[in-house]
Amino acid sequence: MTDRQTAPETIEESRLTVALLAVAAVGWTAAMLWSARASITSRADAAMEVTSTAYALPGAVSADLVAGAAVALLVLTLVSGRWTLGATARFAVATGSGLLVGVVSAIPIITINTLGTIYAAVGGTVAAAATIGGALAGLRLPRVIAAAAAASVGVFLIGFVLNLFQEPVLNAFGAGDTASSANAAQWFSYSQAALSGLAAGLISYALLRRARQRDASSPAADDTATGLRWPMYALAGAGPGMLLVIGELLSRTAGAKVLELAGKVSELERTVQELLSTARLNNALIVLFAGALTAIFAVGRTLGSPADEADSPAEEAAATTDTGTRARADRASWDSAEVETPDGAEPESRDSAQAEDSAQPETQDVGGAGTRVKGAAETPRDKSEAGA
Repeated sequence: MTDRQTAPETIEESRLTVALLAVAAVGWTAAMLWSARASITSRADAAMEVTSTAYALPGAVSADLVAGAAVALLVLTLVSGRWTLGATARFAVATGSGLLVGVVSAIPIITINTLGTIYAAVGGTVAAAATIGGALAGLRLPRVIAAAAAASVGVFLIGFVLNLFQEPVLNAFGAGDTASSANAAQWFSYSQAALSGLAAGLISYALLRRARQRDASSPAADDTATGLRWPMYALAGAGPGMLLVIGELLSRTAGAKVLELAGKVSELERTVQELLSTARLNNALIVLFAGALTAIFAVGRTLGSPADEADSPAEEAAATTDTGTRARADRASWDSAEVETPDGAEPESRDSAQAEDSAQPETQDVGGAGTRVKGAAETPRDKSEAGA
């Protein structure tokens, strides 16, 4: 098995996590499309329909990016459980899944007026967004993509909640006359982007951390199956901001006709659209960098200092080898130590002296008549000397 196949970032996310993510993303996209359709169809004249369409386009595009990625991840997870997909097959399945989501998402917009080219442009932009999201899910980074998609849903929800309380928040920022209201709106936008980036980093980190703990507790876990590198956490944290940037670029390119028509309604409307487009791009960049930095800081806080961490297997092996080497050196020094001998005798090693001592039979002085070996067989001469 190659390193690419066993890399922790290439392991599929759990089916339950991906299924819940797909449900949340599709639900949010359906709500955005329903809101856009209701807002467009409620206008009395064509000019208001065009401006409402321009306002609804960026949100629908961003939602479809996430929905395409989430549904493609779910399809890949289900298919991978039965068959092993290569890189090309994986990309094809993911892109096809995203395209299917895009086609379904385009229907509510196109059917507003099948003869209107503006709605066809919006439907095509939405379909392209979902297809791009599916293609991104085809990358061999399923857990990173899943974490980024989940964090994107969190960013959407934070923006929705803050907009519900927009008026009291603007008042807290000092909204009053025209100048102060513009300043308060700018601070509100920056605060929303910073808070969204913070949430994106924490949500993505929590999901990746949970996946790591789940792998570590698995009986089949090994060193290659656990522990993403910190750049992957940063990539997941920056994911929502990247999707917002891609969505804004799609709105400016594929949906350029919609924004152009909205700008023709009045000079004020053109200025408003330009300001909103710039603000959306700035906010997306803030979410991108804030999410990446938050994820990096979250990973850094979980890393212990080198002094507190246990020795690695290589260090333990080196320490064991060094201990064995010192033990052998001490024994060699002990073996080479000389034993004290009488004057004029050759020096002997301690081992040889001990060997000779053990081989030398014990002697015993018998009545001062000389020495004899203790326990040795007595010869006739010994017996005669003993009798004398």
